[in-house]
Order: sequence, then C-alpha cells, then structure tokens
Amino acid sequence: LFLISHCSELAACPHPSTQLSSKMESNDKPNSKPALKDILHGNIDEEEAVEAKEGVKDQNSDQGTFAKIASGALSAQLSIESVETLEKRLAGLKEKWEKERLNFEATARELNSQLDFARRDAEAKKTNKGDSKSAQVAPSKAKDSMKNKDDEEKEEEEYVAAADTQLLERSKFIPLRLTLDERKYLRLITSALEVSEYTDRVDVSRWSGRAKRIHKQLKEICAILSGLLVACDYKAGQKLIANDEFADNAEFFQYMFELGRRYKILNPERMRSAYGKLIYLLQDSQQEDVREMMEFGLVRPLQSVNVFLQEKKMLSMLKDPLLHAATRVIAEKGKTRAQIQYELQRKRRAYNRVKDKYIGEGDMSEQDVELVMGSIADNNYFLKFNRDPCDEMIGYLKSKFSPDNYEEGFSLKINYGKGGARLSHDHKTQFYFVMQTLNLWRDILHDFYRLWFLAEDDLLDPDNPYRLRNTGQGLNRIQSSPNIGREMSRIIYTARQRVGYWIGSSVVHLGDHNVPNAFMFIDKYTQVSRILNPICITLRRLEEVLSEKPGIKKYVDDTFGGCDKLRMTVLCDFFRHGFDGSGADNFFDAGSCIDGRLTSAWNWCSLIHKKPYYPVFQMTGFASFDGQF
Repeated sequence: LFLISHCSELAACPHPSTQLSSKMESNDKPNSKPALKDILHGNIDEEEAVEAKEGVKDQNSDQGTFAKIASGALSAQLSIESVETLEKRLAGLKEKWEKERLNFEATARELNSQLDFARRDAEAKKTNKGDSKSAQVAPSKAKDSMKNKDDEEKEEEEYVAAADTQLLERSKFIPLRLTLDERKYLRLITSALEVSEYTDRVDVSRWSGRAKRIHKQLKEICAILSGLLVACDYKAGQKLIANDEFADNAEFFQYMFELGRRYKILNPERMRSAYGKLIYLLQDSQQEDVREMMEFGLVRPLQSVNVFLQEKKMLSMLKDPLLHAATRVIAEKGKTRAQIQYELQRKRRAYNRVKDKYIGEGDMSEQDVELVMGSIADNNYFLKFNRDPCDEMIGYLKSKFSPDNYEEGFSLKINYGKGGARLSHDHKTQFYFVMQTLNLWRDILHDFYRLWFLAEDDLLDPDNPYRLRNTGQGLNRIQSSPNIGREMSRIIYTARQRVGYWIGSSVVHLGDHNVPNAFMFIDKYTQVSRILNPICITLRRLEEVLSEKPGIKKYVDDTFGGCDKLRMTVLCDFFRHGFDGSGADNFFDAGSCIDGRLTSAWNWCSLIHKKPYYPVFQMTGFASFDGQF
C-alpha cells in the first residue's frame, strides 16, 4: 500500500514515465487493457482489475521498472537516516563503555592496594609470631569461623607495635578540647580581653598604688564578663548578677579564664594579643595583696585529658591500643589515593569501635569519649604541622649535603663579617651546627604542650614574683622560670646525645632582657613552624609550578640552572645565613646560644625580599612568614 500510494503521486508528476500512461489512455482499441492510472485510483471493477493485473506486467514493464527505482530511492533515504541513528547510538555506547572501563580500573587498583596491605600485615604478623610451629591441635570448623569473624574486628589492633607507649604520660599535658557550650563562653572572654587596656594601665613606670590599679582593672574585666553573659544568656546572667560581690561568683570567673588558657594551648596561632593580657592579669591576681582585695583567686588548674579521665574513672582507656589507630594522623605524602582511602577507613573503624566500647563505661557519655579522642587527635595534628617541618628540613640536610664533601658552589662554610655572619664555621662544622639546631627545635616542639604547662606554672606561681624593667624593648616583666629551665636542660642533653657532640653555646636565656619570662619563651618557639613551613611548602611545590607554567620554567632554567639547582640554592642559603649568629649586635644577644639560633633564623626571614630567589617564593603562593600558609 505504501508503494502504490507513492506510485500514484509519481504518475501525476511530469516524469518520462507519465508518457507511458498517456499512450495507454490514448489507445482506441476495444480490447485494450485499463490504464495504470485507473488501477491506482480504483476506477475499474474487480474482473477488469484481475485482467489489468496480468496485462500490466507485460505492457507496462517500464512503469514497473520505475516503481522499483522509486522504491529503492526511498529505501536508500531510510537507510541513510538509520545509519546516522545507529552511529549516534554507537558513539553513546562507546562513551558509556569508556566510563565503565575507567571505573572498573579504579576499583581494580583499589582492590589490589588493599590486597597488598593485607599481605604485608599478614607477613608482619607471621614475623612477630616467629618461625616456631604451634603444638596445639587444629581448631574445629566452628572455632575457625569464629576466628575468621574476629579477624576483621582485630584488624586495627595490629597497630599495637606502632602505638604511642607514652600516651599515659603525655595525656597529662594534653588540654581537653572545648565543647560547644564552652566555645560560646570563649567568645565572651575573648571579647572582654580585646577591649581591655589592662597592660597599658598596669605596666607603667609609676609604682604608687599599683595594687589598687590592678584591683580596679580586674573588677572592670569581671564586670564586662558579667554584662556579656547577661546579653548572651539572660537566665544565667541573672543568676550571676543576683549576688552583689564578685567573690560569690569566683567559680564562674575561674572557669572562664581557664577556658581561654586551654584554648590557647590547643591553638597557638589564635588569641595572639588577648592571651598576653590574660596571662598577665592572672599573674597579678596571684599577688597576696590583690587576692585580699578581690577576696578570691582567678586561677585554677588546667583541665587535661588525664585529669578528665580520672574524674570519669576511665584512665584505662589510654592503654587501649585502638586509641592510637583512632587518633593517628594519616600522612598523604608518597601514597596513592587508594592507600589513603584505605587508611582512612581503618581509622574510621577504629574510631567507631573505641566509641562503642567505652560509651556507658564508668561515667563516660558519647560526648565524653569524642572529647577525649578529639583532644588526642588535636595534639597529633599539632605535632604534624609544627614538629614535622623540622624532620623535613633534617631530611633535606642529610639528602642534599654531606659533612665530608660538597658540590661546587654549595658549601655551607661561613666567615665572620661576610654576609652578616657573626660566626666562623667550615663546611663540616656548619653542617653539624645546623643538624643539632634542627634536632633541638624538633625535641622542643615534640614536648611543647608539656613546656607550656610548665611555663604557666612558673608564671602563675604566687611565690615567684616578677620585676618590671626596661629591657630595651619597653617595660617587660622579668621573672625566673625554674621549671622551664630544668626541662630545657633535659631536652638539650637528649639532643646532644642524638647528634654525638655539641657545637656552640648551650646557654638558655630565661629571666633576662633577652627572654624576660616563660611567656616570652613559649611565644618565641611558636615561631619555628612559621619559619620552616613556608620554606618546605615552596620546595615541595617547585616541580608542580614549573610543570604547569612553561614561562616560569624557562626563567628558572635560565637564572638558576634548573629546578634542582634552585632547590639547592635556597637550602644552602638558609643553612648558611639562617644559622650564622646574626640578628643582634653582640654575641650575648645572638651568636650560637640556644635562643640566638632562632634569632638568626628570624633575621634571615626578614631579609628574604632581597634574595634572588624571592620571586620564586611568590610564584609558589608565598605571602609572608607571619601569615596564612
């Protein structure tokens, strides 16, 4: 029917085939066959149609040929459209197959990495067990199934060998993380300290009426805190101001000030100006005459993880080997994405297992367990971002330099008076001088929380008064620091044993015009990570930046001789002039003493804008040594 309808249309068109139709219509013979047009339009009866059907085959072969041609042309057009549709479908299937292939390959790589880790763990487990054969009878199938079920649950316990065995001791100096409600109070104490002019009013050269000035300033801060609490929480504020005397609310004020101290230790980069006011006002509140005026003290011990668990009667939690796996830092350097994901999954499983294990034990709630694990994790991440840069710089020193020989143009030798140096060392001496200094900084930052606790003990000791003196940098509180001094002696001894011998002075400035008190000491060593982190980040990003920007690569090749030469130039300059005793005009203030080494490094940072490689630092995202990085 489709073909006949199209043939009828073609019969009406001015086509050569229409001549055949016209000849048939003009035939005057009585026995002539009906025309094709009559057949198509149904103008003949049934018998004539049968006869015409037979006659058309013989007499109208040309018309049959044309019908076939028309049908073939239509089929060809439909075939072309079908091919285009099939090609589109084929392209879509190829694209879908390519995505599936990539997903399959990623899944295969992840499974292979997990299999490699499982094999390594199994080999380590066999090694720990030894080569001796077990004399026990093989367990039954039921015991085998139970053992297989326990294998997954005991997977994280393989970290026992790597667990921190000193966590019980270390927890005494790990502050407890703040809860959500405590963070609301933290904003109050921070706001009150920001608007306070405590040190401007108290630390002046006029000594008359000093105790009264301190008392007045402390009352003002307590009044500000009370007002802010009313604005923040009206009901709690009403209970607080219902008592006319501040002494009736001594516990509240002690709690508020302890929150600020605890938060600062956990976050050394925060409260950089407010913490100085906080620790100095608490130092003054410990004076006997001021305590008599205030009728209460503002200081209470810091809440540490160890103390918190003792109150909850769950000190045994610190001995759990899974606690290390649940709070450890996942180092991404040198690992594939699949390896990192696998370690994150193990950490997450260990975290959930510890939480499920200790919720309800003793007096522990779910929030309490999370606080403990979060506090320990905070300490681990502090070590990663503050201590680990020292390890990275030590690695650069050992891999790029040798104490016995050096590459031409990259000697660590320094001479007094050359390049601002105040020391004279040959290449070997300077190599070990830098090595022992970096090891010393590493040990200090490893025990930094302990040092901070000891520093506050020295600062807030009522039997350890201070003297207000002009140190050349304004009026400062000079106070002895016996606890810090003893701990630093131990750290220096440890560093000396590790290196083998000591180069330079081992004097620690405490309680003099260089380091007036323990607060200045702590603030001084928070700068180590601010110095080393930007250098490490720049050195790590060199190859990435050069590969992405050919113009910068050409500049580096033409100016420094390539990426490796540039890295050596930066390291050599830092190891030479970052540890050359510069930064002061005499050997007592700078030189090779413990604090002078850090002074030299900070002096090198202040001159980096004059270095020939400074543009490269900027190209890698460097802003400053005292900014965000």
